[in-house]
Amino acid sequence: MDRPDLTLQRAPLVDTFGRQITYLRLSVTDRCDLRCVYCMKAKPTFLPKKDLLSLEELTAVCDTFIARGVTKVRLTGGEPLVRKDILSLIENLGARIGKSGLEEVCLTTNGTQLPRYAAALASAGIRRLNISLDTLDPDTFSTLTRGGQLEQTLAGIRAARAAGLQVKLNAVAMKGVNDGHLPGLIEWAHGEGHEVTLIEVMPIGEIGVDRADQFLSLAQLRAEFENRWTLTDLPDSTGGPARYVRLAETGGRLGFISPLTGNFCDTCNRVRLTCTGKLYMCLGRNGAVDLRDALRNGGPEALDALLDTAMRQKERGHDFDVSRGAAAAVPRDMATTGG
Repeated sequence: MDRPDLTLQRAPLVDTFGRQITYLRLSVTDRCDLRCVYCMKAKPTFLPKKDLLSLEELTAVCDTFIARGVTKVRLTGGEPLVRKDILSLIENLGARIGKSGLEEVCLTTNGTQLPRYAAALASAGIRRLNISLDTLDPDTFSTLTRGGQLEQTLAGIRAARAAGLQVKLNAVAMKGVNDGHLPGLIEWAHGEGHEVTLIEVMPIGEIGVDRADQFLSLAQLRAEFENRWTLTDLPDSTGGPARYVRLAETGGRLGFISPLTGNFCDTCNRVRLTCTGKLYMCLGRNGAVDLRDALRNGGPEALDALLDTAMRQKERGHDFDVSRGAAAAVPRDMATTGG
């Protein structure tokens, strides 16, 4: 398959609101070895292999984005490490770091596969991982993941640390489920040298739950934390929507991603590509373009042209509202879009 020359930079991707897209979140599979209650149905129907972009196609898509100014690629899923031969894609992308503007390739994972993959990821150029961990209580973990084992994820975190990878833990805050566990999780993580980012429940996917029952305002949670710790706002940014504070008592950094109580759309710098080649300009909107069809029928030139169309379709912000209850802002679940 022909690929764009990485030494030739093209015009950057800029939407109609003047926001430059520098961050691609790339889902490599909709499959996962866990069944988290805020992410997918208990018995999901997975896509047939023929519908997925091949690893070569995923590389070609990334090359086009890199040529258009993307500096950061994050591989997601589902669980990206359950995709067969995923290391070949990671090695290909790792070899591009430092060329034509690509600065970083990173990964979001549930951690279960890291004892097997952590050392190879580090060798391939991965430096940072986001690992999903919502609680340190084994029973709650099993409930949230519908049967997952906490020790598997903890073993993955240890393997990542042993491989020299920087670990940031992501926890979805859920009212009456894990909210009481979060202080202990934060203190443990900071003691281990890991950052933590808390995320509000988002109304994505019709997965049979009432989002109003799950939703916990991070503004409310921060106020509760201020009765426990001394929080100092930080100007830090990792290129995403998190807002950071430092905890004086632990010395660690804590992030808040608040799509409902602290809308961050004005500075959006990202797009999301599903494993089937659908490019979503906004996590909370339905509008998408089909990069798979463009790539397979028109090659990299057609793909490049379609990115300009996508930029004209990117809206100012999402349409999240948990008051809808079980009705989602978008019907596709997180595993389909890419976490």
